[in-house]
Amino acid sequence: MNAWLTHQRAALAQALRRLAGTPTTTLLAAISIGIALSLPAGGHLLLTSLQQLGQGSSANPQISVFMTLDADAKASEKVGEQLKVNPAVGAAQFIGRETTQKRLREAGLAQVIDSLPRNPFPDTFVVTPADSSPEALEALRAELAKLPHVDQVQVDSAWAKRLSVLLNLGRTVVWLLAGLFGIGLIALVFNTIRLQVLTKREEIEVSRLLGATDTYIGRPFYYFGALQGLLGGLLACAIVFASFAILQARVAELAELYRMGFELHQLKLTDILALLGLSAALGWLGAALSVRQHLRDF
Repeated sequence: MNAWLTHQRAALAQALRRLAGTPTTTLLAAISIGIALSLPAGGHLLLTSLQQLGQGSSANPQISVFMTLDADAKASEKVGEQLKVNPAVGAAQFIGRETTQKRLREAGLAQVIDSLPRNPFPDTFVVTPADSSPEALEALRAELAKLPHVDQVQVDSAWAKRLSVLLNLGRTVVWLLAGLFGIGLIALVFNTIRLQVLTKREEIEVSRLLGATDTYIGRPFYYFGALQGLLGGLLACAIVFASFAILQARVAELAELYRMGFELHQLKLTDILALLGLSAALGWLGAALSVRQHLRDF
């Protein structure tokens, strides 16, 4: 066991010396890997941030029932009674046309309201369904649309469904990008290790003559690839963190204008560890493929 640990430490130290011996190549490779990994990582984090919009709206979905303009008080009262006895309706709030007009006056639109020949706003019911599942919402919407003197029925959470579909599409795109950039990372490390192996060709041949196994010879290259991937992962975390920190102020201004509780999420510790582990694993895999291929060619 002690001998195995000694070999591992020696291989790791040799890989670190090789990285330090070519600082320019190491830096350029880390930048390439970091940029490649930051794109899918940033995309995943952005989708996670956007998901809170759909979650916030779908917690209490509501249905707005707009009466026709010619519906009188008795017609609205009759619809209200039907809503009370409907088992699919959890609660219903009536907003009269006069109430809507008064609210707009208080909002600073008194001159606009006074210029209109009549009250253009219909009586409205805000319905909270007993079952908020998409199927139940659609069934209730269709049922309410058939009530007498009902002009339009609008599901207030319908936009959240469209957002959910877009988020699913975005996740698919992010996974495709992650797969493509992962393959690119492996190819980059593969080529880097190929150059390392060719540079150490004579040293490898002497080691083989002395009885060294391919596993012993390839171990420093494995660590080299893993460390290269790890450096790229660290740079990717820094790029994502800095980018989202810069965008946070602008997003906060936009959210305030639309009165939305939205903010960009930053990388969590679990996200950072997962990204670093993935980048190191891909670097190790690229190195293993390259070493196996080129040692077999010798």
